[in-house]
Amino acid sequence: MARDRATRPEAKPLRLFVAAEIPSGARAALDSAIEPWRAAFPKARWAPIENWHVTLKFLGSTYPRLKDWVERSIEEVTADIAPFPSRLTGIGAFPSVERARVVWAGLDDKAGRMAGLALALDAALASEFRPETRPFRPHLTIARSDPPLALPESFEQTPLETALFSIDRIVLFRSHLRRPAPRYEAIGEFRLAG
Repeated sequence: MARDRATRPEAKPLRLFVAAEIPSGARAALDSAIEPWRAAFPKARWAPIENWHVTLKFLGSTYPRLKDWVERSIEEVTADIAPFPSRLTGIGAFPSVERARVVWAGLDDKAGRMAGLALALDAALASEFRPETRPFRPHLTIARSDPPLALPESFEQTPLETALFSIDRIVLFRSHLRRPAPRYEAIGEFRLAG
């Protein structure tokens, strides 16, 4: 009987994360900016444009019974935070361009509003999800590589600065792991209302 219950779809954990989406115009500008690099490094795993987002809180494997609590927790955070402006400003790599495992596009967060949102989500969800230990750096992951890429110094000089756009909502996504890239399903949307 217990085995039957464990095989039902509602008993299987959901792979969840909370993110801010980036408008299509900004994503198109980034897509154009990285095109030469995509051609120069075809063995990297380049993320599809529809998967580009700013992860604010990665939840990972989540019991379905927690989904409603997660949504309520996100709503409490977004009720107190007002929309704010940002823009894409340049590209880089973690841990470095010489040993690039993750290629990213950075976001302007001089006022720390996006970092504040990520910290508020971390605190609101801390009773069920391990708090993040690394400092928050707002970025879109655009490629991954193992082994690491040895990118040229000119990589970080790639021109990219989009017009300002508003971060006015965040999204709870469910990740479906697939090859060649995961599919992200929006299962909740939350307006910044502060």
